[in-house]
Amino acid sequence: MATADHTTTGPNVITQPGLIADPDGTTAERAKPTPSVRRDQAAAVAHDQAAEHGAASPPDHSPIPEGPPDQASLVAREVRRHRWLGRRDLALAALTPLVLLLAWQVLATTGTIDDKLFPPPTRIASEAANLLRSGALTHDTLVTLRRLLLGYVAGAVLGVLSGLLMGTWRSANAALSPTFAALYALPKIAILPLLLLIFGLGETPKVLSVAITIFFVLQINTLAGVRQIDPRTLEAARSYGATGLKRFRYVIVPACTPAIFTGLKVATGLGVVVIIAVEFVASNDGLGFMIWNAWTLFQPDRMYVGLVVVAVLGAALTGLVTVIERASLPWQRASRPRRRHAVRRTERTSA
Repeated sequence: MATADHTTTGPNVITQPGLIADPDGTTAERAKPTPSVRRDQAAAVAHDQAAEHGAASPPDHSPIPEGPPDQASLVAREVRRHRWLGRRDLALAALTPLVLLLAWQVLATTGTIDDKLFPPPTRIASEAANLLRSGALTHDTLVTLRRLLLGYVAGAVLGVLSGLLMGTWRSANAALSPTFAALYALPKIAILPLLLLIFGLGETPKVLSVAITIFFVLQINTLAGVRQIDPRTLEAARSYGATGLKRFRYVIVPACTPAIFTGLKVATGLGVVVIIAVEFVASNDGLGFMIWNAWTLFQPDRMYVGLVVVAVLGAALTGLVTVIERASLPWQRASRPRRRHAVRRTERTSA
């Protein structure tokens, strides 16, 4: 049986798939059609088939698929989203306490809750104004703040130093870890009688109670920060000649600084709790004494004033630590997206 020769030359010959015959008898490779050309060819074939059956193909009104959005539009959309989320978060942060205070005021005024135990916020504000005019609130706040700051600074410095020492010196870690673990589990208020017995009824036991609390928080966080340093970072520093004091100063300390600031923020709240508890039982002034004395004399208005001031004090100190953290860690701030610069780049690109 004879087979067709697909390489026969001539003007009307059949060639191999993908080849086209020239008039001189040679063959050349056919250019492959693009996807758009294939779609046009398929549409033409469908139109011809429909015309043969007596029906015209309807015009194609389907939308042409668009390409992916450019980078400028994506950046602008992300910036608008972040701005909206920021405004929403700010609104929620401001409205939530206002709504709670308004509900409290309405419930106390209508008698739904006992105003002797839960006085309305307007009455608490009036009592706070009276205490400010008399100077009692300012005096107690400054006394508590002084005790807290003295113990906070002393405990933080010693805690950071001991954490760095235990993290970089294995012998110190082996010697001190069991002792610190046992002392950390001991309630700090429980050692107040011992401190009062040793140092008397002065300011020292109150400051030491705060310092001991802060010390263990910073020691644990600093040690964890040193241990979490990537070994590849230390190896790279060693390869570039950073050993000894240079390695400690330029590699270890910057790497564990975020963990230290985390410990500082946690310790702020714990320090406020401890100093208020100490002033409950071992002080004749301060916010803790004011709260306890108001409870003893059944003065709920003054007691709530003390509680509000303690809450504001803790929030303000935590915010101060956060501001110091941002100023001390410029590399973290630099790694965040610059929204203003992104907006400017987007505007320039659009123009």
